[in-house]
Parts: sequence; C-alpha cells; structure tokens
Amino acid sequence: MKICIVRHGQVPHNALKRYNLRDEDLNQVGVEQAEELRDKIKDIKFDIIISSPLERAKHTAEIININNYEIIYDDRIKERSCGSLSGIQLESTNREEYWNYYTTLKQGTSEDIKLFFERIYDFIDELKTKDYNNVLIIAHSGVSKAFSGYFEGIKDGKFLNRGLKNCEIKEYMLE
Repeated sequence: MKICIVRHGQVPHNALKRYNLRDEDLNQVGVEQAEELRDKIKDIKFDIIISSPLERAKHTAEIININNYEIIYDDRIKERSCGSLSGIQLESTNREEYWNYYTTLKQGTSEDIKLFFERIYDFIDELKTKDYNNVLIIAHSGVSKAFSGYFEGIKDGKFLNRGLKNCEIKEYMLE
C-alpha cells in the first residue's frame, strides 16, 4: 500500500511561531498552499483520504479533494498536544528536547513523545489490515515526524527537523 502524508496548510500559530492547542483554521497563505498542492496531485488516484479531525487538516483535505474521494476523520492522527505550552513562542523552549524521542525532560504538560508515537503507530498498524492501494493522509508536522520514525527508524531519536513543511507531501510504502 502506498501512503502519501500531507501536512496541513499554514495557520496563524505557524506564522507566529507559537505552540497552540486551539483548533485553528487555515490562514490565507494556508489556503493558497492547499490550492497549489491540489493542482500538483489532482491526477493521482487515491482509494481514500484519512484526515485529522482538527479544522486545519479538515480544511486542507476539503481543498485538495478535487476528485471527491471519501474522507474519514481519525482522532489518532491529531497533532501532539503541547498542553501548558500553548501560546508560548517556540524558541522559548528547548525544541531539540521537545522532539527528542529519548528525552527525560518534561516540558509543561505536553503529551509524552513516546505515547504520541505509539498513538500514530497504532493508526499505521491498523492501515495494514485495510484493502487500500493508495491512501492520502492529511495531518500535522508532529504526525509526519512519527511517520518518519515508523518508516525510517528512530535512529538518534532527534525528530525536530524530520517533519513536513506546510502542504508538503511525502510517500511511504506500507508492507
């Protein structure tokens, strides 16, 4: 099965470089990014689209779904909860540690990275039981980091720079 994962388009907290718990919609840049992606992938045939239920992912999925595929929403591919870090500038925390799989530091009440990855891995493992050939997943930067860990290995545990940019797409093969 081929899996194409996309990170949603830009939202206000991305532009402000802040952690965020609010369920924000795309800003104008995010809408334009999704429209550009739609034009790039319009000729690719998918069996289904699976999206995070968060507004930014849902809106991205709606924009790029030019061929009217069924869209399923799955809570397991929501972004990692930043907890009490919500509203804080990204640079005011140790981002390397926040996205370090082997960290022993707890930053606020953020979701534990290992539990977050386990949630994403459970989603991917369930996909193996489905009879799809080509799946499009619309999710988040953190989710794309967990996909990287699943398909490319944990390696040194550093995931800060292993996530997708807004409306970037990456392909994996699920055996």
